[in-house]
Amino acid sequence: MADVSTKPYLMRAIYDWCVDSGYTPYLTVTVDAQTRVPMEYVKDGQIVLNVGPIAVERFKMGNDLIEFCARFNGAGRDISIPIGAVSAIYARENGQGLSFEVTTADTAVPAEPAEAGAGDETRPEPPRPSGKPSLRRVK
Repeated sequence: MADVSTKPYLMRAIYDWCVDSGYTPYLTVTVDAQTRVPMEYVKDGQIVLNVGPIAVERFKMGNDLIEFCARFNGAGRDISIPIGAVSAIYARENGQGLSFEVTTADTAVPAEPAEAGAGDETRPEPPRPSGKPSLRRVK
């Protein structure tokens, strides 16, 4: 019997901790052919997403896939992310969370340049914690 990955369980725990603590959970995702995200926001093959309850609708984090709907530049978009493509989940406010090895079968898709001035309050910004981030790598 194949070992069941601990990654989705740890991700759900960090997500719950963020929400319970009043923090904003962010995901860093390596984009590949299986990842469904707005490509205009992908930079260097990655996208950072605010997955807080206020920013997304119909959020579901399963053992294989994360699915939700979010607004980008005012337009609702359906998002689908394989668990293996997530490289980190953390709190925007303090950078605490976990980082993971990316286990995707496909190579990263070339990123399209982001539109100048595109975005709104749901478009995430990278964390700016004071000091070093507290991310821990999980294999």
